[in-house]
Amino acid sequence: MKQFIRFDSVGGASGDMILSALAALGADLRAVEAALNAFFPEHVRLLVETAHAAGLNGLRASVHAEQHPDEGEWPDAHTHAHHGHTHSHAHRGLTEIEHLLEHSALSPFVKGLSRDVFRKLAEAEAKIHGKTPETVHFHEVGAWDSVADIVGACLALEQLGISGVSCGPLPAGAGTLRCAHGEMPNPAPATQELLAGMTVTQTAEPFELVTPTGAALLRVWTHTLAPLPGETTVIRSAYGFGRRTLHGRPNVLRATLLAEASAPAAPGDELLVLETNLDDCNPEWLGTLTADLLERGALDVWHTPVVMKKGRPGTLLGVLAAAADATPLRDWIFRSTTTFGIRFYAVRRELLDRRFETAHTPWGGVPVKVGTLHGEDITASPEHDACAILAKTNGVTPRQVYEAAKQACLML
Repeated sequence: MKQFIRFDSVGGASGDMILSALAALGADLRAVEAALNAFFPEHVRLLVETAHAAGLNGLRASVHAEQHPDEGEWPDAHTHAHHGHTHSHAHRGLTEIEHLLEHSALSPFVKGLSRDVFRKLAEAEAKIHGKTPETVHFHEVGAWDSVADIVGACLALEQLGISGVSCGPLPAGAGTLRCAHGEMPNPAPATQELLAGMTVTQTAEPFELVTPTGAALLRVWTHTLAPLPGETTVIRSAYGFGRRTLHGRPNVLRATLLAEASAPAAPGDELLVLETNLDDCNPEWLGTLTADLLERGALDVWHTPVVMKKGRPGTLLGVLAAAADATPLRDWIFRSTTTFGIRFYAVRRELLDRRFETAHTPWGGVPVKVGTLHGEDITASPEHDACAILAKTNGVTPRQVYEAAKQACLML
């Protein structure tokens, strides 16, 4: 079942606040920190503390650099305050950041999403200053803490298994800001460029509420990941806090975890099974086809080894689909395989009621699907992808994480 996140901002959105909200939803920042330090030149620490305001409780995360005594100052460093933080910055350009990402052991999902965020930031800065994205000298987003915010947030998004992101109206501050280039209108020009096409709400707060990092993350996530379906089920909400105390509102960002609403089929609901026998089809195509069919609405896809005429080994491709989705799925099978025919027949199924819980293991939180029959929980299944990510990050096996999650389920 696909999961999504909706962000709703009261006090603003920065990289730290987004990371805080994702941690509050269950992302394991210890695993994120380990993944960052596996490729990043500066050793960073992610610190998390509880926070509360206006009757809301959540987390506040912050990024810190651990500097060895004999290293001296960071290269090209200066101190700059933003969104209530003071950091020493090592500036980098887009090319250097892309090189770091490309040569890291991060997944293609995290590499691509992080690269898109940095490029969007570079394009905004380039447009403001009349340069090209490759020649922009980042004053804020090329610093170690902002790099950690961006890549860390993308890692947390992957860890939670998120397919798509939406965002409510973002608050805009009033007055002017003092930045590296001098006095600027609020929001800063680069932030305003990144917010193009997004909904904002004007406030009287004389602060930078949405930072360039926060704007770029939300802009890229909402524009490049899968759109939210028309109907979703709320799983849980959590709150990420910023450090600055605002005049008239809590400095908080809410993240709501949503699941794709799949109305369980009643005993009388009709589905179709599509089947075709394949004996001359490249097996490498079938792996891609499985992912494609599921993405296009198939409820399940399976391959069964079979022996065909003249003793040839073959594969039985089976697909379970709603009747309304059957025609486009059949067309896709025809285009993707060597088959000359697809048979189909009606079936019925009954589903358990299900919900998602988070099981806490020694290596981090794992989403667990819990199945209920007549109001009684009878089965629980940890999400494999989340187990695999935690296992790779912590040097254990997916089975160890899976079994720890199963054990934790008994205490939910």
